[in-house]
Amino acid sequence: MSRGMISGARRPSWFFAFLIFGSVRSLSPSAATGQRIHALYAGYPQRYDEYHQALQEAFKEMHLDVCLTDDLSESPESIDYIIYSPNGPLKDFSPFCNAKVVMSLRAGLEGVATNPTLPRTVPLTRMVDPSLREGMVEYVVGNVMRYHLNMDLLWRSKNAGEWMQSESMPLARQCAVGILGLGELGGSCADALVQLGFQVYGWSRSPRDHEGVLCYHGPTGLGQVLQESDILVLLLPNTPETHDIINRDTLAQCKPGIRIINSGRGSAIDEDALLEALDNGTVAGATLDVFKTEPLPKDHGFWKQPNVLITPHIAAKTRAHSACKVIAENIRRAEAGEPLLYVADRDTGY
Repeated sequence: MSRGMISGARRPSWFFAFLIFGSVRSLSPSAATGQRIHALYAGYPQRYDEYHQALQEAFKEMHLDVCLTDDLSESPESIDYIIYSPNGPLKDFSPFCNAKVVMSLRAGLEGVATNPTLPRTVPLTRMVDPSLREGMVEYVVGNVMRYHLNMDLLWRSKNAGEWMQSESMPLARQCAVGILGLGELGGSCADALVQLGFQVYGWSRSPRDHEGVLCYHGPTGLGQVLQESDILVLLLPNTPETHDIINRDTLAQCKPGIRIINSGRGSAIDEDALLEALDNGTVAGATLDVFKTEPLPKDHGFWKQPNVLITPHIAAKTRAHSACKVIAENIRRAEAGEPLLYVADRDTGY
């Protein structure tokens, strides 16, 4: 036996204490106490199998012993954590009287922030997921570049069989992009556009500072951003204050020929007002990923607008694999008594 080893007969008491307490410290709180955690998946039912697998993998990585179910009627009083989406079946939270946290699978809080059956003492978290953020940045940057380089006009020329004579392509530094909403997603999109050289204007309800962005707030600041922007990106939460923020009055303040990208919330746009602005040329084009009614009705005017691109709410889909890591981390934190990630403010709605 080498000198660095301690024989069983001669091991001191501290050695056994290290083995016992060291192993306990490496376990999750649930494993250390022997108590099993109970979680309810209350998301989109058709994605349960996908989320079940991803959650089990994430729980295993975190050493969490979690019993996961999607059955709302199965011992609701035993549920510790609720994994929620507004397109899921859960509308009444009152049977889940012992829930410790409700975790949204979306960045927004529709269907839950103002739900009277959810006690305000129960923490509510938003989904802030790297993949969701990356997807939004790619969607916004791609469509900003499409407008900036006049790709729609070039596509129409191609379809008409015309060789369109033009001067040199514009540079990003010659184009102003306004972003309404400088939260997690808006801030990330702003960063990407700044890196490309665009002049970026940002607006939020309350004062904010964001490196490389000319930041404005409040009603006066909103008008300033609308007047300066060649392209306007909407990444606003769904709140009473942002409902129909793009309306006849605000559209009249926009720079003539503005292009609008809405990948935030459909509630932010007065759709009739936008149709009028598209007809009269105030707005040269719109890329819309979200709507007040989804799927968009077949008789809606947007379908007939040649300058409107409709995408089916795909800008920032929650991806199960990465989202479940966030869910598992928050359960681990809650069980360990640590601060939760991405706690929402139910008063502001984000």
